[in-house]
Amino acid sequence: MDVKQFEARKRDHIQYALDSAHQASGGSGLDQIRLIHDALPELDFSEITLKTPCLKWNLETPFFVAGMTAGHPDAFEINSRLAKLCEKRGWAMGVGSQRRELETGQILDPWKELRASHPKLVLFANVGLSQLIETSADRVAKLIEGIGAQALVVHVNALQETLQPEGTPRFRGGLKALQSLCGQAPFPIVLKETGCGFSTSTCVKLVDLGLAAIDVSGLGGTHWGRIEGARAEERSVHRRASQTFANWGEPTVESVLAASKTLSEKMEVWASGGVRTGLDAAKLIALGAQRIGYAKPALEAALQGEQALDFWMSTQEFELKTALFCTGSVGCDQLRTKKEYKWKRTES
Repeated sequence: MDVKQFEARKRDHIQYALDSAHQASGGSGLDQIRLIHDALPELDFSEITLKTPCLKWNLETPFFVAGMTAGHPDAFEINSRLAKLCEKRGWAMGVGSQRRELETGQILDPWKELRASHPKLVLFANVGLSQLIETSADRVAKLIEGIGAQALVVHVNALQETLQPEGTPRFRGGLKALQSLCGQAPFPIVLKETGCGFSTSTCVKLVDLGLAAIDVSGLGGTHWGRIEGARAEERSVHRRASQTFANWGEPTVESVLAASKTLSEKMEVWASGGVRTGLDAAKLIALGAQRIGYAKPALEAALQGEQALDFWMSTQEFELKTALFCTGSVGCDQLRTKKEYKWKRTES
């Protein structure tokens, strides 16, 4: 792997992810969900709690910052800021792709420093399925131990790998690799999409693998097919195909519903993909999600500085609490159990 080219690609990803042209805005389906207002909640706002279990741990909120950036020098400052505030506010955090460490077998010093500086942070390691297929369980375990992660996120990104000029769209044997790792690993395994969501038929494949959770990461937020198209040469099949597949994917709302109805209660359903407000989070919790993830909004806030990030995070928490109060729910579990929402589904 050419290190300079790798770092350049990672910088490109950040730049393009911040561009609204590469957002599948409105595709999540969240605007079609309306929670039922309770005018007499029989609660005091001070009673509302956001405390929510996350795998084996109890956290102060149901939120997490999804893995976004790694592999280039600027990533450490961004991730350090995110880690500090996530630890402070009780959010979990994922790191960006660790493909580089997986292939070299060396844990980067910045990750070690981040963990040492934030010992109470619930942190998720991150590798791609196409890399996992070719890697031993022992090597993956060393990756987890190297940054003191509590869980491993395995991301699946078939569309992105296909449209990325340097992509590795090799997924044959993926289910077997996941099942094998789940059977051997002493840490939880989370399967995550990267913006194209999970259909019911895909969820059926996951039932008996032994996963601890899935992050549906549905259509509605950053669309990596568009980003890879923007990175490709102007007159190339990758650029043209990215335009054809610009709206490809399963909406976040439909992905959460599919996962909630299909998967075992032992497997947590996490929701990300186009989540922009605490009200969006409340809607997804009502649909069955247990943890809510943010990417682009968290990145934008982090780039503005620590104070801006703290304000943005506190706003998400306040908005979720407001939604809980106005639905008569003392906590997220109660809102999820009620299932009181209206879905005005529109077909494209």
